[in-house]
Amino acid sequence: MTVKNYRKKPVVIQAIQFMGTPASANDVFDAFDIPNAKFVPNMSNLEEGTLLFPTLEGDHTGSAGDWIIKGIKGEFYPCKPDIFEATYESEATDENAVKQERAQA
Repeated sequence: MTVKNYRKKPVVIQAIQFMGTPASANDVFDAFDIPNAKFVPNMSNLEEGTLLFPTLEGDHTGSAGDWIIKGIKGEFYPCKPDIFEATYESEATDENAVKQERAQA
């Protein structure tokens, strides 16, 4: 069997960055209806924490900085910022809008 190269098909996803705070968790919950998702505060600092939510592969945890992605089949999963940056780009076509989005990230 021979190794072949494959390119990922271009698909459009929805995503929001989770910043590890209760307010950011509320932003995620406002943006997406993720059944059984919850914010889990750190015991040493209740103003920081993680998101715990079910995925197709079982429960996953979103940490501060992770992007929470809604996939093409309605599934949700976390993505580390470096992987997100390498894999996705804004769908915005206006160059100023793209610059503004990057400045906010």
